[in-house]
Amino acid sequence: SPHHANGTSFTATVLGIVTLEAFAGMWINAFIVSVICMAWIQKKTLNSNEKILLLLGFSRFWFLCISCLYYLFSTFYPNHLYVHPLFPLISSIPTMFNEAHLWVSTCLCGFYCIKIANFSNSFFIYLKVKIDTIVPWLLLGSLLFSLVAGIIDYDATEKALHKNLNHTSQRIISKSSIRIDEHFSSLYFISGFGFVTSFMAVTFSALLLLFSLWRHKRNMQANSMKDLSMDAHIKAMKSILSFLLMYSLNFGVLISTLVSSFWKQNHVMFLIYVFLYAFPGVHSLILICTNPKLEKSMLSILSCVNCKVCMK
Repeated sequence: SPHHANGTSFTATVLGIVTLEAFAGMWINAFIVSVICMAWIQKKTLNSNEKILLLLGFSRFWFLCISCLYYLFSTFYPNHLYVHPLFPLISSIPTMFNEAHLWVSTCLCGFYCIKIANFSNSFFIYLKVKIDTIVPWLLLGSLLFSLVAGIIDYDATEKALHKNLNHTSQRIISKSSIRIDEHFSSLYFISGFGFVTSFMAVTFSALLLLFSLWRHKRNMQANSMKDLSMDAHIKAMKSILSFLLMYSLNFGVLISTLVSSFWKQNHVMFLIYVFLYAFPGVHSLILICTNPKLEKSMLSILSCVNCKVCMK
């Protein structure tokens, strides 16, 4: 029918966009991981910023890789995917990596704020001095929270699938196993808590840095002085504001993911997938452009590619 043909065409279009976004994001984050790993081998150590970027690139790479495979299988081979041993596992792993990259990127925003902002508050000064010691614990906490979210997802999906195995055939399971019921309440609670908390942390970091920049600029104007740290403030502020804009959009999309699970509107879910797969790649690309070492490595690679193309 025409309606079915239009639906198939729309699905194919979105599938192509999602796959392209996923592959681009995987290459971008693989680049971040490879550059930092090479620096790690050379220096035998990593600073706090590099530790966060390494874990962020790693978690985003695997989130995009596994989520893309999940999306492809659920589109083309749903009856082979929604089986008891496979479905709970392949459903929980993307949830775990999604939570990981969300929390690690939140740690990065907080790290930028503490490192660059200037406040006379004793607690803030303490954080600035101890930030390099605190970062590994923050990353460990992010990983533990992500692991808990993955375990809850696995348990909820397994119970829902087991319930459907007792009442439906394999053919019907592929559609009913993802139905929202009481098993998913804990998963949605912890996911919603993670989304709200990370968004509030990023917003708070952006506001603190903005206030620090405004106060620093006012002091410089009052004293008729120029300070090199002003450039660092402005560059960091641009990065944080771009993060805040993307996190605002991402927060809205993540909440829509929870709500749309109740609606079961495929077109809404497809549009949500398009943004969710674009966010890890675009955000990581911004990180590359605002990091001198990563930007220099990227420009050197691009120049080599241009030279080879010109030679041909």
